[in-house]
Amino acid sequence: MKNFSVTFTFGFYLLLINMIVSGCTTPEERAGPEVQSKQPVPIVKESKTDTVKIVAMKFVPAELTVTPGTTIVIINNDMVTHDITEEATKACSFSLLAPSKLWSMTADKSANYYCSIHAVMKGKIVVKQ
Repeated sequence: MKNFSVTFTFGFYLLLINMIVSGCTTPEERAGPEVQSKQPVPIVKESKTDTVKIVAMKFVPAELTVTPGTTIVIINNDMVTHDITEEATKACSFSLLAPSKLWSMTADKSANYYCSIHAVMKGKIVVKQ
């Protein structure tokens, strides 16, 4: 019986030492990259951002071509308040845009727009695949 106790204790210590030396890693991790399971790498779609500035009663650039999903940021760098109204529906995209403020949207379709306060200000967003 004494021999079993010594063998059990010795085996326990060997297991403990092996765990310490291996850093408690899995067999796949110890085997190296060739044996590790291959997980699919997710495809990360980079989002793109384009900017339209309001300067001297104009949208700059007046026409912007983007891909679907592009974030468009409109910055009012003018001295007066403006808005952005879609030409086809006459729907204002947001409340008034005061000087030094910005607004953003995600482009999903082409649209002509204008400032309903200053109808001479016109712009166009073209969404291409």
